[in-house]
Amino acid sequence: MAGTDESARAPEPPAPFLRITEIFHSIQGESTRAGLPCTFVRVTGCPLRCVWCDTEYAFHGGERMTLDAIVAEVEAVGTPLVEITGGEPLAHPNVFPLAERLADRGFEVLVETSGAFDISGLDPRVARIMDLKCPGSGEEHRNLWSNLDHLQARDEVKFVVADRGDYEWARDTIRERGLDAAVTESRLGALLISPVWGAVDLEGLAEWILEDRLPARFQLQLHKLIWGPDRIGV
Repeated sequence: MAGTDESARAPEPPAPFLRITEIFHSIQGESTRAGLPCTFVRVTGCPLRCVWCDTEYAFHGGERMTLDAIVAEVEAVGTPLVEITGGEPLAHPNVFPLAERLADRGFEVLVETSGAFDISGLDPRVARIMDLKCPGSGEEHRNLWSNLDHLQARDEVKFVVADRGDYEWARDTIRERGLDAAVTESRLGALLISPVWGAVDLEGLAEWILEDRLPARFQLQLHKLIWGPDRIGV
């Protein structure tokens, strides 16, 4: 019987990869983990165009990295908390196995997503920080409302508000969708109200939340308070 022709073997499939804008070690600026050291993996590319976006530099470019290389770089930093962000991470299918690999290695994994993409395929060990788009973003129509059915007790829902109208939309959405009850009953980790940087009077926003008795966390972007609004890689 003739030996196997080595040249006839099928080529190895390419290693799974993502295009990465940056991997950096910083202080977590948002969510209930604000203030904790965190390693950030910023994936390149986003199909949304929120008018107040502060990470437009992640829309294009980036470096092609295999999932193994990404995990190795995160492990080299050694911080227990890791956030996969963007861009829009869930627009890229290989984010799902990346999150799983990081969780397998014992990291606490956060994924920050716009809410425009199905979150149900993420590993249940991952905490989803889901940004429901208010009208002022220009992307309200992209909200995938079925995602609310997949939220877990470790997940958080964020509303970025640019004005009073955005706040009222967020308040009404919280009530109409039962998110207030979900937080009160610990079926959802937190509701976050975050002002667009420099666009909303902070005292006024605080008063609105208090007047409406919303069970929401008033969130400022801590990293911008530390390093300023224009620094990247922090």
